[in-house]
Amino acid sequence: MKKGVLLLNLGTPDDVKVNSVRRYLREFLTDPRVIDLPFLARYILVFCAILPFRPFKTAKAYRKIWKEDSPLRIFTLKTKKLLSKQLDDSYHVEYAMRYGAPSIASIVSKFQNCDELTILPLFPQYSSAATGSAIEKTLKEVGKLWNIPNIKVISQFYNDDGFIHASTQHIQNHIKDQETFILFSYHGLPERHIKKSGCTLMCSGSKQCPKISDKNTWCYRAQCYATTRLISDKLALKPDTFMTSFQSRLGKTPWIQPYTDHVLQELRQKGVKNLTIVSPSFVADCLETLEELAIQLKEEWIALGGTSCTVIPCLNTNTLWINALSAMIKKGGIMAESLNDRCVGAQV
Repeated sequence: MKKGVLLLNLGTPDDVKVNSVRRYLREFLTDPRVIDLPFLARYILVFCAILPFRPFKTAKAYRKIWKEDSPLRIFTLKTKKLLSKQLDDSYHVEYAMRYGAPSIASIVSKFQNCDELTILPLFPQYSSAATGSAIEKTLKEVGKLWNIPNIKVISQFYNDDGFIHASTQHIQNHIKDQETFILFSYHGLPERHIKKSGCTLMCSGSKQCPKISDKNTWCYRAQCYATTRLISDKLALKPDTFMTSFQSRLGKTPWIQPYTDHVLQELRQKGVKNLTIVSPSFVADCLETLEELAIQLKEEWIALGGTSCTVIPCLNTNTLWINALSAMIKKGGIMAESLNDRCVGAQV
């Protein structure tokens, strides 16, 4: 049996030119799962308020971190190659980006002769904006195949044992000062996305989310807190030595809190001097980790009077992480299901 594996990441521009960044942002921001407003409102916001200005700022940020290619594409490709070596010859592994290259449409045809396809978005915590969009687009493209394989989807792995173990060991290996305060900074989401997920608890402000239950199963914020809880327990951290926060908010609409940049000020007011930042919502370094955290937030911390700020790299090509990926794929994942009927529907 030939088994296909498709690793999905968010995306990246082709290069750091403003036009390339604008093209990438246009594809990204016009996705109704990302900016979930009525079409006309989304169109006006993106084409009148964002695209005329934002690409210049974003291109400048990309130039600070760009190597021979986008770090996100580099690390995702390396992950694909390492995973291919980890799995046996019955597996065919590919990767694609939800936005940008390589596109999902350009890769799916490579699974034409597979009997089974595992779709694995590389986002530990589920969100409709990232995970949901990537899965929806993939199913649409798979639905165009003449031979549609059995399909499994791993839609979340925020509490996967292998992921937690790899993350814990990775953090331990990078902690330079045992007296440091650890900030778990996750990518943010508009609060309305949490409401749409069906969460009936709707925790606000800096209040921690309770453990996952049938009341918050698909709540992104609750899954982030669950990841922090599992890692901090493994690290045996004291309650007053770590915190969870959310970064990368855009616009004036309310986003989930507490905000990472606001937390920095609060920590300084409490006398914290040495800070370590880790972002378990990303498994590959990208603009949000390399520029927003490792450059912007680090500079802000020092400007606030902090003594040191260490930003721990993402798992990237960590051996334990590759092992965890392999194990998830072999066991079918936490949330695996047969989706053939959906694909057939997408084809009609």
